Amino acid sequence: MELPTVNLKTILLVHWLLTTWGCIAFEGPYPWANFTILALGVWAVAQRDSIDAISLFLGGLAATIFLDIVHISIFYQRTGFSDTERFGAGMAILSLLLKPLSCCFVYHMYRERGGELLLHIGFLGPSQERSDYQTIDSPEAPADPFGGSESRGHAPQGY
Repeated sequence: MELPTVNLKTILLVHWLLTTWGCIAFEGPYPWANFTILALGVWAVAQRDSIDAISLFLGGLAATIFLDIVHISIFYQRTGFSDTERFGAGMAILSLLLKPLSCCFVYHMYRERGGELLLHIGFLGPSQERSDYQTIDSPEAPADPFGGSESRGHAPQGY
């Protein structure tokens, strides 16, 4: 299945807007974590060829999924939120819901920039990497790996 093309700038703009609105309800570590990761995203936009920038942005997005779950679950109040704060909490939750999809798009961009598969798991298919070394289960066996000088036409030396 081919992912539709999404611009990195669009991902940054959407998450910046939702994070800004989320800061209405949540303060402290929520803005620090999310705006720091968005700064890594700006770096990834500025250096289009950098695998490091896009990989740090991808890792940061994945980390903020966990951090947002923890932060929202601790600081969300069922009562006492005004309508504005409920709107901000809703935008923070919407940002959290969109982050896994954003991770998929950013991972696709990471692969386009030349990044390698992060996890080598068997169900993802065979590895595409090629090596100069012969594998153990290779069908090409050496001619006679235990053959001594007799098999090469040399006469054994007597003592």
